[in-house]
Amino acid sequence: MSTTTLKTSSAADQAPSTGAPRKARRRGEQSPGARLATHGVLVVASLIALFPVAWLVFLSLGPDKDDYLHPGRIFGKMTLDNYVFVLQETRFFDWLTSTLIVSLGTTVIGVLVAATTGYAVSRMRFPGYKKFMWVLLMTQMFPIAVLIVPMYQILSELQLIDSYLGLVLVYCSTAVPYCAWLLKGYFDTIPFEIDEAGRVDGLTPFGTFARLILPLAKPGLAVAAFYSFITAFGEVAFASTFMLSDTKYTFAVGLQSFVSEHDAQRQYMAATAVLVAVPVSAFFYLVQKNLVTGLTAGGTKG
Repeated sequence: MSTTTLKTSSAADQAPSTGAPRKARRRGEQSPGARLATHGVLVVASLIALFPVAWLVFLSLGPDKDDYLHPGRIFGKMTLDNYVFVLQETRFFDWLTSTLIVSLGTTVIGVLVAATTGYAVSRMRFPGYKKFMWVLLMTQMFPIAVLIVPMYQILSELQLIDSYLGLVLVYCSTAVPYCAWLLKGYFDTIPFEIDEAGRVDGLTPFGTFARLILPLAKPGLAVAAFYSFITAFGEVAFASTFMLSDTKYTFAVGLQSFVSEHDAQRQYMAATAVLVAVPVSAFFYLVQKNLVTGLTAGGTKG
């Protein structure tokens, strides 16, 4: 019996292998088909996102205002005359100056107020600190049409109509509540032991906040700064109501000068829109390193 067993085992050892063993896939690793499908979806999504931008650039190269009706004709007459007209014949640089003043002012003041507010609610336990954050959130429930009239009256009494400071304060009233919630959630992720270490070293509460907490909160500050900048950069209703001088128009309001009751110079609007995207793209490039980190970390705690 043992001889038979040995012969059987020897025959099994000498039998040719039917094929290479299949490599076990690691947990979370996608199959080739799944990877191909994922990349395909990402390519399609990228094309969908880039198409409006590419279409706007394409229309800005057409010399006539009705070229958008016959886009195929633009290929034979592409020109940069629209950009030359916008830069030389309009108040483009006045709009640029006004937009940067308002946007950067909103960013600096809004982030400063939101950061101190979020830090105070995250670290200090004063009466009503939870209700305070909900009150801030409730201010976002009112539509702009309801807020314009009382804000106009307030700014008029303060003599801030047609002033950059007045418009910055209005935009801060929109940006600060959201940024305060965002930064409060981010500050919650920073260990309390860092504050205690600062107090042991003799730092005041503000010194701890400025020297220890803010450097650790750069990703959250980047997200708040980007949101504040975009909020002020593209807003139309408040800017068109509170800014009366054409030299103080922002880009969003300046674009309206190309549209009248009986005419619309769409080729100039397209060229201006492309030029307007340059400052936003530059600002996004500056904060992109911290943008994703701040968005994810700021939502880990409420």
